[in-house]
Amino acid sequence: MTNPFEFAKEQLIKATSCLKLGQGDVEKLLSYKNVLEAELEVDGDNFTAYRAQHNNALGPFKGGIRFHPDVSLNEVKALSMWMTWKTALLNLPFGGGKGGVSCNPKELTQEKLEGISRAYVRAFYKNLGPDADVPAPDVNTNPRIMMWMRDEYERLAGKPCPAAFTGKPVDAGGSLGRDEATGRGGFIIARELTRKLKMKPEETTVAVQGIGNVGYGVANLLHFNGYKVVGLSDSKGGIYDPEGLHPERLLKLKFEHGSLQKVCSVDKEAEKHQLVSNEELLELGVDFLIPAALENQITKQNAEKICAKVIIELANGPTTPDAEKILADREVMVVPDILANAGGVTVSYFEWLQNRKGERWKLDKVNTELETYMKKALSEVMAAAGEYSTDLRTAGLIIASKRVLSAMK
Repeated sequence: MTNPFEFAKEQLIKATSCLKLGQGDVEKLLSYKNVLEAELEVDGDNFTAYRAQHNNALGPFKGGIRFHPDVSLNEVKALSMWMTWKTALLNLPFGGGKGGVSCNPKELTQEKLEGISRAYVRAFYKNLGPDADVPAPDVNTNPRIMMWMRDEYERLAGKPCPAAFTGKPVDAGGSLGRDEATGRGGFIIARELTRKLKMKPEETTVAVQGIGNVGYGVANLLHFNGYKVVGLSDSKGGIYDPEGLHPERLLKLKFEHGSLQKVCSVDKEAEKHQLVSNEELLELGVDFLIPAALENQITKQNAEKICAKVIIELANGPTTPDAEKILADREVMVVPDILANAGGVTVSYFEWLQNRKGERWKLDKVNTELETYMKKALSEVMAAAGEYSTDLRTAGLIIASKRVLSAMK
């Protein structure tokens, strides 16, 4: 299996070479504060749990917790490092952390999921908290799981701590706009690029891999703002229609029938859509390709077949370094995950602020503040790419690593 941790290190070393940093500074940026592992025993079953805490020079560790059968130590280490660069790039007062539990939520009851959630908090309680490490939802976790975790943390702390977790239900201290924040952030990036590249939304075609919360969010916003979403996929495969798709309608039908491809066989309006594999969806001739599923989707094996003009990474680590070199040679723009999918952690920051101040922001304020942060970060990354004559990922890492190193010193 491809090692995302090695990719994360390779990406950083490329950026630090542009800055001509000494080996000592590079090692500081690569070092971890804590890498934690525990066995969770829940109703007679054991599950391996992880929490990687990379760097907290700018503030408390911040990062999601994922429940997935393929969760590994190397994965959460890579993701925690990427979170350090993401929060620094967006100028948020956080460092980078990430966690996970090796389990398959689709095979577990709600009672078992709650047991795992609470056991996770008990295992890492001493390393968590509003001023230490603030987890959030990630793959296969959601506001309900965050609510269970917050409740368990408060039980152990013996006092209310709403800012200990973000991504909670709104009635349990969560922020309006948090559920759709990552997708909305990706939409803001796509819209700003459309303007900067002098494209017209109605002539701009889009394919989105993954129709979970993030993929659906960006696809729906693009659709209702005049973009032509021609490709969508879930874990079982995808659909394509050059005339355009209706994400909201298709998602409702997917929930009824189990998969997007199944919809095409039972719904008359969807019969005209063409079935494609996830691999084929990545190779569609579109303007914007948006990977919004898992990491390692675009590799050296398929990079030559990518026909998109711009890749907007809403998944974490969907493009391997080898693939990115091929894409750069072919002049395919890649908007990196540390920028493109930063909407989620930005609104998590807003939630943390609201909890700490006892405030409740209106949705308009959340969305306006998110737009300000995303647009500023994109402008800074594009300026740095020009200054250092490099790609957008390296430019973002240059900005982030300079901020982190400055705080460490």
